[in-house]
Amino acid sequence: MLSVMKKSFLSKYHVNDVPLILKPIFYLFGYGIPVLGFIYLFIVRLTSKIVFIGKDHLKEGSNYIFCFWHTYIFLYFTVFLRTRLHVWMQHPTWYMKPSHVMLRFIGVKKIILGSSGYSGKEAADQLVDYLKKGYSTVLLPDGPNGPPFQMKKGTLHISLQSNVSITPMRFQTTRSFEIPYWDRRKWPLPFSTITVEYGEPIQITKDNFEIAYDLISKSLG
Repeated sequence: MLSVMKKSFLSKYHVNDVPLILKPIFYLFGYGIPVLGFIYLFIVRLTSKIVFIGKDHLKEGSNYIFCFWHTYIFLYFTVFLRTRLHVWMQHPTWYMKPSHVMLRFIGVKKIILGSSGYSGKEAADQLVDYLKKGYSTVLLPDGPNGPPFQMKKGTLHISLQSNVSITPMRFQTTRSFEIPYWDRRKWPLPFSTITVEYGEPIQITKDNFEIAYDLISKSLG
């Protein structure tokens, strides 16, 4: 009963319908956290060594669906402080505002509000349209609520519909601590060595769908 009440409270308002009386707190929360987070991750980026593996798999001028496990999201924000022509699909509830603002900080051009249970099908259709126009995106295939490290097939369906390849990614860091959350999220520390490994882009077709699912799951680690 308590968990149901908690879920109901957390999902009561979306980012666009927060009551006027709560907006000062909402904006303080929504902008204050990403500002502090961005400054911290910028410091980590300046003091850390970044190593790329497999970057030659990517063709200049092509767009991709990049995917990695939810646990690496802060490492992604640390390495990629600027993005080129990206569109992201995001959960629309109020507590996701810091994530939306952080994406704007790193240069994401378009944020589509929608997720499982929250107009997810419509949001996915919009995402496909943007991918067809040449945008890239990032999808976390074990999100938004897990189980961790278990890939859902939505990423493959989006790739199939848009005809844009999936590029699996792995991250490693020598210095971090783990946040006790469902995804065991890693928070990087200064003076780290962060390794980013790109797998080979995989074009999804109806014929290779199941094989590609197994291959991408394995590539994600």
